[in-house]
Amino acid sequence: MNYQETTAWMFNQLPMYQHQGASAYKKDLTNIQLLIKHLDNPHQNLKFIHVAGTNGKGSTSHMLASILKESGYKVGLYTSPHLKDYRERIKIISPESSEEISEDFVCEFIQSNKSFFESNDISFFEMSVGLAYAYFTKEKVDIAIIEVGMGGRLDATNIITPLVSVITNIGFDHTQFLGNTLEAIAAEKAGIIKANIPVVIGEYTNETKNVFLVKANENNAAIYFASDLIQENPASDLIGDYQIHNKKTVLQTIKVLNTQSDFKISPDNINSGLLNVVKNTKLMGRWQQLVDKPKTICDTAHNKNGLEIVLNQIQKEKFNQLHLVLGVVNDKDLNEILPLFPKNAIYYFCKPNLPRGLEATILQSKAADFGLKGNTFDSVSKAYAAAKNSALEDDFIYLGGSTFVVAEILS
Repeated sequence: MNYQETTAWMFNQLPMYQHQGASAYKKDLTNIQLLIKHLDNPHQNLKFIHVAGTNGKGSTSHMLASILKESGYKVGLYTSPHLKDYRERIKIISPESSEEISEDFVCEFIQSNKSFFESNDISFFEMSVGLAYAYFTKEKVDIAIIEVGMGGRLDATNIITPLVSVITNIGFDHTQFLGNTLEAIAAEKAGIIKANIPVVIGEYTNETKNVFLVKANENNAAIYFASDLIQENPASDLIGDYQIHNKKTVLQTIKVLNTQSDFKISPDNINSGLLNVVKNTKLMGRWQQLVDKPKTICDTAHNKNGLEIVLNQIQKEKFNQLHLVLGVVNDKDLNEILPLFPKNAIYYFCKPNLPRGLEATILQSKAADFGLKGNTFDSVSKAYAAAKNSALEDDFIYLGGSTFVVAEILS
């Protein structure tokens, strides 16, 4: 199989949460443990940073990778989901270059292990984790930054012993899997806290702080609350308002690495890394400006916590009329997120192009209950085209509601 055939097989034949939802969620780590043993335990050869949280995992992981690159280290970076190409999930970020995993390696890995995947019902995410660990071992990275897919305790990435664990924040998302209280969600994400391994908490609430303290105490893990410890807000090329919190998390994580490992990162490395995240790692979809006039921004924020910050940032912008291209997946709690959106905007409702995409007419009908008005479109691209056609130079266009809306625009 060539690369297109290989990735098509991965997407279409195997369970994947982004497409299927609940049926792709595994209730334990049995499969990934079986797979990693089959692959001769490549994770045992690597040093890790493990990153969990409701929002900010991707930005935090890319910032850390950029800083470590500027410090002279070869970094493996595993994140999800991808926006344009599957290979975005697995990258090598090094002083010499920043490269996605090769198409040939993906094809060879899948072909070599295809019968094992099929006979053991290995999920899309599990095989992707195994692929990342195998690739990073082959490439002899100095450190691998691993973003949790969902939750933490039962996530397929959670078979590693990192140098430091990171939990960015806790909010309501994937409640059908992780629980419907902040305490329950925090407990799932705190499942990445390991014995005698320091953990950095980016943000906390009254409901979640004690969950983290108890879990850290049980594991004799030093715990650092970045929002209390870090006052700096250094400049970065990631300019979304929510990056203020992510930068604090990153700075505290670097402090832990500097004091509890052989890694040495200077203040200059930190500053340079934060200023060159996009250049160094090719991160996309975080308050990303597509057009200058009318100013057009896309962002992958998709839950209440993330959207609240992004929509507040939009209101700080100067514009005549706001145009919102909006699409969501069908398990999104619309009663939670739609009240956040402004009533004085023109809406372009669309369905992301995947089975879990919510029909645009359903979104339009529900949005009308909250005073949000606009037309429906057959696709994200048609909705965006209509917004561009309607908007004047001093207007503002925002595209979002789902990672998959942004993915379609960038593709």
